[in-house]
Amino acid sequence: MSDEKVRVEEVHVTGDSLLSSVKELVREGNVRRISVRNQEGVTLLEIPLLLGVAGAALLPVWAAVGALAALVVKCSIVIERVEGPGDGPQEPPAA
Repeated sequence: MSDEKVRVEEVHVTGDSLLSSVKELVREGNVRRISVRNQEGVTLLEIPLLLGVAGAALLPVWAAVGALAALVVKCSIVIERVEGPGDGPQEPPAA
């Protein structure tokens, strides 16, 4: 069994800031899944993220998020974050 915990957050954004918000979340690195939902709560796009996914592998995702941003005025981003045992405060190594 794994000691990792999953925390779910929901952030409300406008279509204009959707792409930049999703890119920032991907850069954070501790995000397992991102879902984009409309005002009614219907999931429009779900992005499962794997460790080590970067660069060219995300180009189709950016295109989809950009196209979606042009269509929606207000939406929410549901974020699943992974919190493992090493995510707490770090102690400096003993000298």
